[in-house]
Amino acid sequence: MKRLSCAFVVVLASFGVAAAQGVRRPLSLDDLGKIKEVRDPQCAPDGKSVAFVVSQIDVKEDKPGSGHVWTVGIDGQNERQITSSTDSESSPRFSPDGRYLSFTSSRPGKAKGAQVWLLDRRGGEAFQLTEVKGRLQGHEWSPDSKRLALTIGDPDPDAPDTPAPDTPATGAPAAGGAADAGGGRGKAPKPIVIDRYKYKQDVQGYLLSGRHTYIYLFDLESKKLDRLTGGKADEGSPSWSPDGTRIAFTSNRAEDPDREPSTQVFVADAKPGSVEKALTPATSRGGRGRPEWSRDGKWIAFLEGDDKKYSAYGMEHLTLVATDGSSGPTRVKATEDLDRGVSSPRFNADGTAMTVLVTDDRSVYPVRVTLATNRVDKLMATPVVVSSPTSAGDCAAVLSGSDTRHTEVHRVDPATAALTQISHQNDTLFAELQFGATEEVSAKSKDGTEVHGLLTKPVGYVAGTTVPLLLRIHGGPNSQDQHTFAFERQWFAANGYAVLAVNYRGSAGRGAKFSKAIAADWGHYEVDDLQAMVDQVVKMGVADPDKLGIGGWSYGGILTDYMIASDTRFKAATSGAGTAFTVAFYGTDQYIIQYDYEIGPPWDAKAWETYQKISYPFLHADRIKTPTLFLGGERDFNVPVQGGQQMYQALRSLNIDTRLVIYPNEFHGITRPSYVRDRYERYLAWYDKFINGKKPATPTAAQEKQ
Repeated sequence: MKRLSCAFVVVLASFGVAAAQGVRRPLSLDDLGKIKEVRDPQCAPDGKSVAFVVSQIDVKEDKPGSGHVWTVGIDGQNERQITSSTDSESSPRFSPDGRYLSFTSSRPGKAKGAQVWLLDRRGGEAFQLTEVKGRLQGHEWSPDSKRLALTIGDPDPDAPDTPAPDTPATGAPAAGGAADAGGGRGKAPKPIVIDRYKYKQDVQGYLLSGRHTYIYLFDLESKKLDRLTGGKADEGSPSWSPDGTRIAFTSNRAEDPDREPSTQVFVADAKPGSVEKALTPATSRGGRGRPEWSRDGKWIAFLEGDDKKYSAYGMEHLTLVATDGSSGPTRVKATEDLDRGVSSPRFNADGTAMTVLVTDDRSVYPVRVTLATNRVDKLMATPVVVSSPTSAGDCAAVLSGSDTRHTEVHRVDPATAALTQISHQNDTLFAELQFGATEEVSAKSKDGTEVHGLLTKPVGYVAGTTVPLLLRIHGGPNSQDQHTFAFERQWFAANGYAVLAVNYRGSAGRGAKFSKAIAADWGHYEVDDLQAMVDQVVKMGVADPDKLGIGGWSYGGILTDYMIASDTRFKAATSGAGTAFTVAFYGTDQYIIQYDYEIGPPWDAKAWETYQKISYPFLHADRIKTPTLFLGGERDFNVPVQGGQQMYQALRSLNIDTRLVIYPNEFHGITRPSYVRDRYERYLAWYDKFINGKKPATPTAAQEKQ
């Protein structure tokens, strides 16, 4: 990292001095259970402290683990845990008067499921506030601290002791009943009846008609719960006006929301049974994220997406709309001229300017937008990655980390925007560890397009030596590899590999043209870009050209299949949650809208040509010579495991070294700690065998002999 704010450099320097007092060790898989995830910071109204959530996997119970609420002074003092139970606590929110800290939890209480709990900051134990019978998905305080806006999903009509929803619905997710024991034993689950255009979603399962998500008003004194509006469509992201008289929210009121997935922005009086008013047209691509009110209540800022054809590659656009309907939605010219995706919009006190986060070429940083002049001021030097901004009074905080520092809460200096770390959940662990150095790299692709990435060298790398290189490809595709701590990169670096992470075309952070270049043309420009970057690292004298490996998950797995069907120099590959026979997934995964609008239905002649073209890894599997390990989650509805099964069967038929690993009951993201560890062990054993000629050590339950 070459350029950082002065305060952040001081923090990193002090950390280095402390660590230098002891001998550091390489990262190990045992550290997976020691790392603490920090998220959701919230400034207290008096500006003196920040609440946040800390979670850690539970290795002993082999589960993701619980999250608990912590607080720390804005000066970095008095960091302490304030909630504790056998269940997780999440979503900490301060009441605007500062008296309460609310959070959600499924801990035992007067009602089952997630509920809002209150902790009186003057003292005492937390107590359960709500007794919601549906699926509580979020809560927001009214400005006077007397009410909450709750987002609640209709209860499952098939659940025991649960009344059926009061309105017919076609939107909320549902899954089938519990599996029968088999052989006719036990009560048979109900048949799963499908009647929706988009009927699958990873983790949520089958999307069945019959339930919706609505916004409710909850009065703290009377404990009364009332529906905000009488609509019959999913609602979300409630946002109170500064004076507490209105609530903005998002909803999709299209005749068939499955075919028109974008939402509109609505506003309603903050009274039960109000009639909502649409602020954006039904054709809008808006309504992404939580609407943000200006302090005078005259404007709402929201994020607008791109056309459905480019839904997988679009950027978020900052858009303003008048709350009285006098002016329709207008994109902010200043951020449009940036040609970068934005997020987390916030108005300043007098409404003359806004602050947004900008995703830009391996960094994410805040900018100030002066609305009258369309001036943009970058507030932090890069490289830097920040997220989850929060502010109140004199408190301004974000989450941030670096290539060798895990994400923690940082104070943002109001005058200079310099960062100072104030939470220290991972300092002790990271002071023990030795990491590989990460640097920025770039190359020119086949057509002259400049491609950027990150190269992490092995721990203890000696300049001028060549080492085995792993090309590890991010998913999305519309995301980016950036300057944040990546366990995977450092795990491979600790085991002697250089790791190359490439932001190929289709990635975020390089503008609309760069992202949209691969639409309906998968496996073309991405392959060119990835090959060019591998060539560059070989040319740099870092990568041994005879010891190259490749791998990725999701779209990274898909691109792994494309690469090994295009380039035979890789000695080993790992392809996770990927697919190579695209047309076979039409109607079997959750991307029906993308298929229909980006490519077209398979019975269209032109679309069929495209499906054949982008399915070349499977249709031309005989080109593949690379030993490949395929992996996937058994219950993955995002990229079903059949994608790996097809490619495994193809390579097995062709007598190419291959193996298929299916993780039982896992979705697209592998979360069971023993499976997470197993996956890393299998990656390393596969690469070590075929790249370095190593045989694995004594087999364990998680890693048998390859």
